Amino acid sequence: MRSIIFLFSFLFIFTACQDGAKTTESTDKKEETKETPAPTVTNKYTLTPFEASTAYPDAKLESVSMKEGKIDFIVDGGSSYKLGQQTPDAPQKNCANSVKGQHIHVLVNDQPYAARYTASFDDLKIEAGEHNILAFLSRSYHESIKTPDAFLAIKTAIHQNGSMLKSAKITKPMVWYSRPKGTYTGKAATEKVMLDFYLVNTDLKNGNKVKAEINGEIHMINNWQPYYIQGLPMGKNKITLSLLDKDGNLVKTEQNPISREFTLAEDPTEKM
Repeated sequence: MRSIIFLFSFLFIFTACQDGAKTTESTDKKEETKETPAPTVTNKYTLTPFEASTAYPDAKLESVSMKEGKIDFIVDGGSSYKLGQQTPDAPQKNCANSVKGQHIHVLVNDQPYAARYTASFDDLKIEAGEHNILAFLSRSYHESIKTPDAFLAIKTAIHQNGSMLKSAKITKPMVWYSRPKGTYTGKAATEKVMLDFYLVNTDLKNGNKVKAEINGEIHMINNWQPYYIQGLPMGKNKITLSLLDKDGNLVKTEQNPISREFTLAEDPTEKM
């Protein structure tokens, strides 16, 4: 009987030792194959989508003509949109707002836009030759109205006397830079800066996307909407926009990529 008890005790101790050895070996292997976590990349700048803005679904920019330097747009504001009026939600946007109200953005080729607060004007000089021209209706705080009828995108020829000779719709996909632009002064204007751009013949729902390089830092944009940029430094800043296809390649089209510089400045009176 004593022999049987001794035999069972020996087998139990031997098995326990074997199990302990296996556990230690397994733990050692896990420690040997443990991967070092990748370093966290922190962006200097943040992009935050705008909340929904005052909508103008029936606002239309119907046509444009130019004769001897005078440009005439036909604008149908529908039930509510009017040039020169303040957009109702401007105080809630907390970004740069025009005291002159709602307006038309007119872009010639890759140049910064010109803002015009009436449908007819003769103070925008366009050189003779062929040009890409984009015009779209804007809210008072410079956010574009992104509906199929709120813009015109044409390739046109301008005569030396300042008249349009011929025009045709632009058919290629394009990205146009709108904001930021110029100089922003003071805490309220510089803490949250609006990034807004305009797309023609693409809406980013087909796999295309926009790459925004903010002072060299890359942000990928998959939704066509305005964004607040936060974290920008005082002084000169630069943004480059590139229209990419679904594979991440640069779309072969005109004005792609497109860049702008703008300036943020402190307001001396805020320090007093």
